[in-house]
Order: sequence, then C-alpha cells, then structure tokens
Amino acid sequence: MSRQFFGTDGIRGRTNQGAMTAAIAMKVGQAAGTRFLRGTHRHRVVIGKDTRLSGYMLENAMVAGFTSVGMDVVLLGPMPTPAVALLTRELRADVGVMISASHNPYEDNGIKLFGPDGFKLSDEDEMAIEAMLAQDIPLAASEDIGRARRIDDAGGRYIHAVKRSLPEAVRLDGLKIALDCANGAAYQVAPSALWELGAEIVAVGVSPNGRNINAKCGSTHVELLRETVVSSGADIGIALDGDADRLIVVDEKGKTVDGDQIMALIGTQLAARGALRGGGVVATVMSNLGLERYLQAQGLTLERTKVGDRHVLERMRAGGFNVGGEQSGHMILLDHATTGDGTVAALQVLAALVQSGKRASELLHLFDPVPQLLRNVRFSGGQPLEAASVKSAIADAEAALNGSGRLVIRASGTEPLIRVMAEGDDAGQVEAAVASICAAVEEGAA
Repeated sequence: MSRQFFGTDGIRGRTNQGAMTAAIAMKVGQAAGTRFLRGTHRHRVVIGKDTRLSGYMLENAMVAGFTSVGMDVVLLGPMPTPAVALLTRELRADVGVMISASHNPYEDNGIKLFGPDGFKLSDEDEMAIEAMLAQDIPLAASEDIGRARRIDDAGGRYIHAVKRSLPEAVRLDGLKIALDCANGAAYQVAPSALWELGAEIVAVGVSPNGRNINAKCGSTHVELLRETVVSSGADIGIALDGDADRLIVVDEKGKTVDGDQIMALIGTQLAARGALRGGGVVATVMSNLGLERYLQAQGLTLERTKVGDRHVLERMRAGGFNVGGEQSGHMILLDHATTGDGTVAALQVLAALVQSGKRASELLHLFDPVPQLLRNVRFSGGQPLEAASVKSAIADAEAALNGSGRLVIRASGTEPLIRVMAEGDDAGQVEAAVASICAAVEEGAA
C-alpha cells in the first residue's frame, strides 16, 4: 500500500489544504485512537503543539477525534516534541501527538505520533492508521466518550528531566549563553532550564505570535543568533528549531557549528568515558565525509542511513547505539530521550565546554569538512528523477568524482523538492556536479 498521508516525519502540509485540514486531523485522531485501544483500562492520549496559529484548530480537531472513540485527552499546550515523547511515557498514555511542522514556516503544520513507549510509530502502525483513514471508524457509545483536561506543570516536568541529563556537579555558572528558541515550542522551557543551571541567558526568538515561528530565527536561520552572540559577548550560542528537536551551535566568534561537529564532540566525549555504545555514531547519507574520516581516526565508526531522524533511530535501536543524528541538527541521545532533543544535546555541549575550560571555538571545530554543496530544485508534478537526462547527468557526475567524493540525490519527504548534494576533496568538481544535475532536474521537472 502506498502512503497518501504519512511522510518521513508523520503527516505534514500546508494548513487547510490537502492532508492538513481539521477534518483530516479529526479522522487521524479517531484512527490513531482506535489503533491504540488495547486492553480494558481507561485509555489516554497526550497532545502537545508548537506555537503556530493553526495549532488551535488542529488541536481541537484531534481532541474531537480521540474523545469520539473513547480516549481521554491530556493537553500540554506549547511544548517541545521530546517533551511530548517523555510525558507520553510518564503519564502512562497509550499514544502521544505532537502538532508541529518542525522547521517549516507557520503556514505549514504537521502531526507526529508516538507509541506508549515514547518512540515514533513503526511503519506497521502508520500503515494501519493510513488504511483506517479511508474507512468508517466505529464511534464509542455515548457513555464511553472521552474527556479532555489540560495539565499546568508539563513544562516543569520536562525541565526536570532535561536537567537530569547532566551530572549534579555540572553547573553553568559564569557562562553567558545566547539562546534562540525560533519563537517556537521551547520559548519558555529552554531558557528556564539553562537559567536554573546557573547560566546568564541572552534570549531571542522567545516572543511567538502564531506567525513568526522559524521566521528569520532558529536553527535554520542562524544569522540572528550569530549577531546576538557577537554583539552581547556571549561565550556560545544555542539555536533550536520550531519544535526544539534540532540544535545548531554558534561559537563565541559567531561561527556556525552544525550537527556533524556536535555528533563528533558528543561521540568522542562519551567514548573517552567508556560510555559510547555501538562503537560509533549513526548519521544519514547527508553527513559530511569529514565526520566519517574524523571518527575513523578515533577508532570509531560512522553508520549511515537514509535521510530522516526516524531512520537514524531505527538503526540506533537495532545496533545498540546511543548517539546519532543529522547534519541539520537532529540529535538523538538514547541515554536521555527517545527522540531528537535539542535542549538535551545543548546541555551535553555546554557540559563539555565547562569541563574542558576551553573556548567554544577551540572545542567545537574538531574536523575540517570536505567541500559539500546542497541545492534544492522545486517541482510541481511527475517524477523528475526518472528522466533519462537526469540519470545521465548523475552518471557523468559520479564518473567525474571518480571515487573521491559522494553524491546524494533524493526527493524531499516533506516538500515538493529534489535535493541534490555532492561532496569531495575538489570544490570545483563538487560545484560542477551539482550544477549539471540541478540543470537536468529543472529540465526534467519542466
């Protein structure tokens, strides 16, 4: 069965269009609720959201869906994705929901689902829910309809869990941290957690209005954070995305540190303490070749997966790894969370900074990335990658790189884009490869 609704990270799209309407959200609630009605206990779902305007509409629609099939609903309000995963487990819920489109603009929204163990749903569960969306779903008897309640201490519970990811002896006193919360889900909890650990916080992106999430701020737009770090004299900058499962760092000089460098730091720090499991780190095909070479020099491996944090997580669980992530900033640290958690990952970086006594610019740039170029080509329909001209351009580029680099060409799982990435030791060859493939894709998509 092909997927109509679920992509690489739940269901996502333009609000009030396609799959992202109130009617579909209610049906998803009914289907997911029915899928997880297991046993005779009173069933419960936890629902969180980010700060998008459409979150109110989708939240209410999902409440209607879940309660109509007999599930009670616990509403968290604006809360990071990893907080939803955490509280799904802590509240003994049967399913968890995060309403968010992550790093996308406010006009988009999405639905991410978690099982009772706090992990994102399996392909089997997603396919079962997908199939139910085309069917009439039996409703609960009148006396069995669920009820909804909102809990006020969700933020405090999450902050407590985040702080527990650090040894009690580690404090952040003396550190001045610029923090960009992307006007998103962590706008309250992330500054509070860092302040409670002793840091001085210079916060930006903490004034959400429903329309400014990820708008020229956060982990996908680090210019604001870079300027804030330099102008405030901060020791380090921390950027989260709209649902706070990504982390990008800026050193005291304003230089950006991506997910590859962060994985290198956390992985080698754990390895030095004998706490790294799996013998290495799990990342995607998009991670830089420089990371792979650096880890190999440390006697560690880099295992690559398809793009998407769910694929990273699957490999981590199958292989017994505890560190994984993506170049874009998804950081999965299974010792502390069941999904990507930008705040937890930030604390591991800050702890290393405190314990090393080094400046961020000395600590965080562990390897020189090889030249890498990524471009996106938007298309309106069809399958551009199947065009003969595109296949020919890819073959020619692979021949030109001649084993000294890599190509990754793929369709985005969340937007109508073809992503073209090349990397290698020769920057000129990399640029030429990307240019030729992008030109062929544009022609094939016309």
